[in-house]
Parts: sequence; C-alpha cells; structure tokens
Amino acid sequence: MVSCLHLQPLCQLLLLILWPLFISASIVTHLPGFHGGPLPFHMETGYVGVDEVQFFYYFIESEGNPAEDPLFLWLTGGPGCSSFCGLFLQIGPLKFRSVKYNGSLPTLVYNPFSWTKVSNMIFLDSPVGTGFSFSNTPEAYVDGDVTSSLRVSKFLRKWLIDHPQFLSNPLYLGGDSYAGKVVPFITYLISEGIESGAQPLLNLKGYVIGNPSTGEVIDFNAQVPHAHNMGIISDEILQVHNYFCG
Repeated sequence: MVSCLHLQPLCQLLLLILWPLFISASIVTHLPGFHGGPLPFHMETGYVGVDEVQFFYYFIESEGNPAEDPLFLWLTGGPGCSSFCGLFLQIGPLKFRSVKYNGSLPTLVYNPFSWTKVSNMIFLDSPVGTGFSFSNTPEAYVDGDVTSSLRVSKFLRKWLIDHPQFLSNPLYLGGDSYAGKVVPFITYLISEGIESGAQPLLNLKGYVIGNPSTGEVIDFNAQVPHAHNMGIISDEILQVHNYFCG
C-alpha cells in the first residue's frame, strides 16, 4: 500500500479541490478530474458529531448488493493520515492515473479492484484534526489512542442510527499501518457494547488490519526473525541477532 505521508502535497491539493462539494451537498455525483461523467457508484460525504468533535466521512455504497453486502469501516494509519488516502490511493473505487505531472489537474480513473465491489465502505477521518474532522474546542485536540477509539465507536453507532438500512449488514472494521493499534481496540469496544445490550445492536463479524503497527518492541524485534523465516538471511545471521538481542 502507498503511504499518504509521501503524497501529502497531492492529498492536500485534492482535498482543497473537493471541499466545495462537501459543504454544498451530502451526495457527490461528479468529481473534478473524473472525465467519465457521473460517478458510477453512490458516494456520500458528511459529518457526525461525537462529543466536541465533528467527524468527517466518505461513504461508498457497495456496487454489488448494498442491502446484504458487509459494511466496512476503514481507518488510515499515521496517526493523522486522512482516509482520503485509503479512498483514492488504496482500496477505493477511484485512483489517480499514473502519468508525468504537467501542472494540470490530476486525472481520476475507475478502479475495477475496489473493495466497494463487494462491500459498503465508510472511510473515516480520525483522530480529530485529520482530514476534515475538526473541533471548535482546542482541548478536544489533546487526543490519544484510547480517546480516539472511544469516539470512533460512538461515531459508528450514530452513523448507523442515521443509516438504519445497514444495521443488519455484517460489520467489519479495518485499517493499515498505525490503525493496527486502534482497530482491535475499537472492535473490542463494540463487542463489549453488544454484550451489554447497547443500542443499536451492531452485527459485528470481525476486523482486518494491513501491515499493522502493534508495538515498537514487537514490530522492530520481529523484523530479523521474519527475514530468516522468509529465507532472506542465513541461520548464522539469525544466531548473531539472537545473541545480541536476546
């Protein structure tokens, strides 16, 4: 997967271009740079208020069977990398045409391998301050993994109250990179809510994380054993590593 950190100027440019669409309507039918006419899928953008935070999201309805296909909440890592990256650079239905930059507006093309082929996708800007998510209270920006995870779990319940037609759909959470630290915890919070009977009851099925960050000690120390298991380094190099690193 492509890291948004390396494409930050491009992400910022597209966010500025798309901003008028977000504030004028919740349903997006056309996008600058996409020359195929109306978007060939249903796209919704909007805000959901959680405590002092206004969470911005992109919602793409499944191109298969929206009434039965899974509902997937996607968080991009960072922390602080906009879900714009997941939508346009990773698993969404549009991607940038790869050509030499000539100063003109980047061209968007349809991605036939999008996850929206088989699932309803919510791309969420989290934590607060990421993408278009904001707060009018400065104290709300003093955030952490626990606080942001609690807010995301509340966001999901409020979003489903506003979109009750998806309550019965199988629910999955996913993310990449730093999201590997928060997605399992958010899933746990939702699971605890289900067991306690919190309404509305969510049809949680599981979570998915790609190239996840879990913990610096585990992640860094696992690199050498992983390279050995893949046949990249020899037994001798692994023994030297184990001698010095325990």
